[in-house]
Amino acid sequence: MGLHVFVDETKERGLKLAAAFVESDDVAGARQIVGRLTLPGQRSIHFCKERDERRRSILSAIRRLPVAVTIYDATAFRCHKQARAACLRSLVADAAKAERLVLELDESRLKADRELLNLQLRRTGLAGQLRYYHLQAHDDCLLAIPDAVAWSWAKGGEWRSMVHPMVRNVQRL
Repeated sequence: MGLHVFVDETKERGLKLAAAFVESDDVAGARQIVGRLTLPGQRSIHFCKERDERRRSILSAIRRLPVAVTIYDATAFRCHKQARAACLRSLVADAAKAERLVLELDESRLKADRELLNLQLRRTGLAGQLRYYHLQAHDDCLLAIPDAVAWSWAKGGEWRSMVHPMVRNVQRL
């Protein structure tokens, strides 16, 4: 049984990247549940644009999913490029046994991400084994999970408490 890893970030109060690890056997069921959370006319869930009541509803649903989240906290870095690189290096090490790694597409970072990921995959001997994809949120609804968790973790307070049970690890980089 393999893993699928879904990744998104928040830049609020410094860079934090959230990676949601989902067992392969649980992906289809999780997609059904998260897909049903998308409102009519909505292509995808973008957590920062939702109302608080809806955020609570979304978090309530995703907390019940069989998902383990790792937060890569790079707030110690002043430079966004260096912060993201540190997060991705740690992510590759943690996702080594994953079948699939899906990162939310950020066109401005795509080239740099590919270069860094390919370099890390070669360095760790995972080139050709770990498949990664940059997708838009509407291309895979499970990208809503790290989006929601990253936003909530960065916001702190009640929002962080709501996602805390899903967060298995926080790596301070």
